[in-house]
Amino acid sequence: MKLAPYPKYKPSGVEWLGDVPAHWEVKRIKSIATYRVSNVDKVAVDDEVQIRLVNYTDVYHHDYIGPDMGLMETTATLEEVGRFSLRPGDVVITKDSEDWRDIAVPALVVESGPDLVCGYHLGILRPKKPNLLGSFLFRALQTSTVNQQFRVAATGVTRYGLPKSETEVAWLPLPSPQEQRLIADFLDREAAKIDTLIDKKQTLIERLKEKRAALITRTVTRGLPPDAARAAGLESEPKMRASGIEWLGDVPAHWGVLPLRRWYRVINGGTPSSTEETYWHGGINWITPEDLGKNRSKRIGNSQRTLSIEGLMNCGAQLVPVNSITLSTRAPVGHLAITSRESCTNQGCRTLVPKGSCAHPDYLYYVLLAFRPLLEAAGKGTTFMELSANLLGSHIVPFPPDSEQRAIADFLDRETTKIDGLVAKVDTAIARLREYRAALITAAVTGQVDVRGGRSLSLSKGRGRVWR
Repeated sequence: MKLAPYPKYKPSGVEWLGDVPAHWEVKRIKSIATYRVSNVDKVAVDDEVQIRLVNYTDVYHHDYIGPDMGLMETTATLEEVGRFSLRPGDVVITKDSEDWRDIAVPALVVESGPDLVCGYHLGILRPKKPNLLGSFLFRALQTSTVNQQFRVAATGVTRYGLPKSETEVAWLPLPSPQEQRLIADFLDREAAKIDTLIDKKQTLIERLKEKRAALITRTVTRGLPPDAARAAGLESEPKMRASGIEWLGDVPAHWGVLPLRRWYRVINGGTPSSTEETYWHGGINWITPEDLGKNRSKRIGNSQRTLSIEGLMNCGAQLVPVNSITLSTRAPVGHLAITSRESCTNQGCRTLVPKGSCAHPDYLYYVLLAFRPLLEAAGKGTTFMELSANLLGSHIVPFPPDSEQRAIADFLDRETTKIDGLVAKVDTAIARLREYRAALITAAVTGQVDVRGGRSLSLSKGRGRVWR
């Protein structure tokens, strides 16, 4: 089904909005809604009453606000409760953000209570009934065209804030209340369909990732599947023996079960003085936990920051060769990658350098992926968890013969690449569904399509936009 445009349009008088249906109006928000900025914080003082506070994250991560969503319990003065309590139909928006793209993110209050109060960094838009419905205002603020007014108006450098005056003078396309209801109901139905599809695809991604993790764990602890083993010239059903390690269980009888330090040296990192400019911006990779966390590949090349030779000599770190395994050992424990160039690290990482040709880094990479929960559990500390060099070196690892390590790594490279490709395709499908959802909301709210027929759209496979 395709949605047709309205039969007749007129200039809106607002450049960014263009033409609107001939019977619509265009109004400034202050003429159809009140706006109030909350100053209710989380600090409790004497003579305050118990409330449930709607926080910034509640609005940012939810489309709808109600009393049964696990809100923070705190206190506020009776005056604050009177000024900033929430009613059904109110639209709460984010007023401040470190990212200008997160300004004026809306959430609709669908159910309230006498103790439900709007928190700090948020504003309350309350429609002046009957001219404006909260459900329509909520959808309007979700459109890039309407919301762009607020993003442009936001001021700041490292943190952005939306002035009250700019919020009140923003323009809003305004059909009749009856048509607002039709548009809001239409978008509720269609958005719910799209959201259901997105949820199903996200569930599929979770299952694919679980399959990937299970495949890695099974292969590095039990060996290749029979068909893959035969193809690699290995025993398809090797004899098993007890590893002597409770969490590891049985392993192939010809495998070794040894601490990491038997085959790898553990190299610490360090950080030179940040005030000494000559220590920085050289040609030496300096890997941090942040670099590892952002890395989406099995290997890591460039780091965000680099050291000079002088910096390396004055920080206690060591240069490690290509094909070493760098692991974050604090904040958090367990991000890892194989170095594709000579590198060093800061003190939040440690690097495993092979001692000889019998240690195959690509195999150990998968072992450490599989054992990441164990490494996290081994971390110790009071202010933050850290995995010491001694604990890392003492970690027990199953070690097949070198040729089998290589075969396992090659097999897992192939199989995980297939799974990663499927995940990428599903991710792309989710992104397209979200784009379609946003475009549909914009088209309905700004009058590009006429939804008054009350029909639903068919989300057929392979379809793009369903309006002309």
